[in-house]
Amino acid sequence: MSASSRQSRGDYSLTGSNADQPNLVAYVVITDPRNLDADGNNRFFLRDAWEKNTVLGTFGTSARRFFHGPGILNTDFGIAKRVAITESMAVEVRAEFFNIFNHMQFTNPNGNFSSSRFGLVGDTHDARIGQLSVKFYL
Repeated sequence: MSASSRQSRGDYSLTGSNADQPNLVAYVVITDPRNLDADGNNRFFLRDAWEKNTVLGTFGTSARRFFHGPGILNTDFGIAKRVAITESMAVEVRAEFFNIFNHMQFTNPNGNFSSSRFGLVGDTHDARIGQLSVKFYL
């Protein structure tokens, strides 16, 4: 997520660079996005830890990259078997699975402080994918 997507709207730093950040006013509370909040949203962190920077000549007290996304837990699996038919011919059967345990993998949360969706996860990565192939050798 780019630094510009996490900015506090307005040029309170007076630099013209649009690099202002919100102020960090409390501990950041990370929640499990699998559990819906009271509004039915997948929230990764609570908005209450930040407030808009309104002090002229300052950038805000948050770091530029003040959070990381939920992370990815991905397990891939593949198996192949080659069987000789004759001396010059063979067949290979292969099965591959990506995210075999179908672990839900969320995208990064919205980091735009000015957005009403700040801290919400809006999407997931692909679910389990499987493919089967057969290859003939001559």
